[in-house]
Amino acid sequence: MKFLFQNLLSHLPLIILWSFAIVTQHTSVVLSLPNNETVPAVIVFGDSIVDTGNNNFINTIFRCNFHPYGKDFGGGNQPSGRFSNGIIPSDIIAAKFGVKKILPPYFDPKLQPQDLLTGVSFASGGSGYDPLTSKSASVLSLTDQLNKFREYKSKIEEIVGENRTATIVSKGIYILCTGSNDIANTYSFSPIRRAHYDIPAYTDLMTSQATNFLQELYGLGARRIGVIGLPALGCVPSQRTIKGGLLRNCSDSENQATMLFNTKLSSLIDALSKKFSEARLVYLDIYNPLLKMIQNPAKYGNKTHQTKDAVAREISKQAYFATV
Repeated sequence: MKFLFQNLLSHLPLIILWSFAIVTQHTSVVLSLPNNETVPAVIVFGDSIVDTGNNNFINTIFRCNFHPYGKDFGGGNQPSGRFSNGIIPSDIIAAKFGVKKILPPYFDPKLQPQDLLTGVSFASGGSGYDPLTSKSASVLSLTDQLNKFREYKSKIEEIVGENRTATIVSKGIYILCTGSNDIANTYSFSPIRRAHYDIPAYTDLMTSQATNFLQELYGLGARRIGVIGLPALGCVPSQRTIKGGLLRNCSDSENQATMLFNTKLSSLIDALSKKFSEARLVYLDIYNPLLKMIQNPAKYGNKTHQTKDAVAREISKQAYFATV
């Protein structure tokens, strides 16, 4: 279990770079409201990349509310439950839309009414599209997160009434970011899935779960939804160490699985966009921006270390403690 935990966290140091790739290149443009309308809320679902502290309040070992997590958060040395040294994509996206600087976890008992009205994160570190992924880690599955969103809607309706709740829900920005744990952990290290699925079949399972989630979310009123694809999982430190050989090269098998799923996910978003014509669903690519950073380190500001392995280490150094 300790190894699973380490592997789960090993790709998390990349979140800062992923965040900027997502926010600056995609989200603010494609999900903005027309006529310069103000975005009322940002609502996030997913895994540790976007979990702002929900795992602190559930019965799981997958927590990071201790030193050295949060060493750059707030005034410094403030572990908040974010799987990072500082802020994470949830916070950056909320700030980018001018909603608030920090996106709180839904499970935080200190939440005030205004916190709910402007959005929360339902994400849970260790979760995935595959229900087995969340079950294995004793964390919130996507089904659990949707059920909490239903509860959330009821709470804000009690605060501001049915009409304003409908406005918040329909004009809010929704982000879904998950799936890395499915391929990097559940499929790669669990004999249960590998015995019954090859990679094409397993990515079909993940896509089916994504379909169910997005259709349910739409049914609950969401109309502006950004779905983040998977990064180059074969290039994250854990996979390079385990499967990259002596030179710690990127693992082709994980990258191929990732690309296959991303292709299916992107096609799904296109299909749902046509089906739900009044909604705006967008696929947000982080695979290619991240891979470019690794392959062209100098272009992205890494002037000291010029090799691919060095830039991966430099990225990892952003939150080195995620692998200990």
